[in-house]
Amino acid sequence: MGFRIDDLHHVQLLIPPDGEGAARGFYSGVLGMAEIVKPPVLAARGGCWFRGGGWEVHLSPVPDFAPARKAHPGVLISGLDALAATLEAAGHPVEWDPHFPGHRRLYSADAHGNRLEFLEKIRD
Repeated sequence: MGFRIDDLHHVQLLIPPDGEGAARGFYSGVLGMAEIVKPPVLAARGGCWFRGGGWEVHLSPVPDFAPARKAHPGVLISGLDALAATLEAAGHPVEWDPHFPGHRRLYSADAHGNRLEFLEKIRD
C-alpha cells in the first residue's frame, strides 16, 4: 500500500437549522470543548465546530434534520463516571453498555438527539 491512515481529523454531525446555540450549550457548556473558527467560505453555510481531547466535531445544519440514533462517534476518555454525572446533571441521560471488551462505555445524546458513545479503557 502506498498510504496509511494517520489519525481521525473530525466527525460531522447534523443539526437542525438555527441549532447552533443548543450545540454550543452542549459541546462547550457540557463537554467543555473549545469552539473553533470556521473558514469564512464554510462559515457562510452555518453550523459550528468544536475541538477538545484530540477530536473535532463539525456540526452542520440541514433543513430535513433527523438525529443520528444509531450511527455515532466513539470517543475514548478518562473519567467516565465523572462524565456520566456531568451529562446526567445537564439533562442528558446516559445508557451504560457493558458489552465492549476491555472498556467501560456509555451512550448519551447531544442537544439535538445525536447519539454519542464514550469509552474508557479498563486498567489492569
